[in-house]
Amino acid sequence: MTGREEVALPATLTADLRARWLALVDIAVWGDLKSEQLGLLGRMRKRILELGERLKSLDADRAWIPIRRERIKNLLGSCLSAREALLLAERAAQGVTGGGDADALSQAFVDLHRIVTVELARHENTWAETLQALNKGSLQDAGDE
Repeated sequence: MTGREEVALPATLTADLRARWLALVDIAVWGDLKSEQLGLLGRMRKRILELGERLKSLDADRAWIPIRRERIKNLLGSCLSAREALLLAERAAQGVTGGGDADALSQAFVDLHRIVTVELARHENTWAETLQALNKGSLQDAGDE
């Protein structure tokens, strides 16, 4: 595996994240949701859009970063941003108090949360271990060979 391949999400994981996020957007925008808090649904939708931007950054091409250590750090930072954006969107969604699609919204968040906290975390751990090995000098940190 080259350094570039090590610093990328598998296409299947990216596709799954995208599909789950699109389902979430569909429910948030077109679904029957109710809230007792004025403006909450708009804020929640904004948070969901921000989440989409953070998830998209996970799939960004990092080939322009010449040093593998820096590519890994960049991707780990994107993972952290995605988790934070998910948390903010989930918090906003807690104010949804009713509507025919409230349960579907909740399930969409659960599905996306599972992927981010389990599957994405597994890859993060691998990248963190690689970064730690690079920092210890056990691995060569040349640019792309």
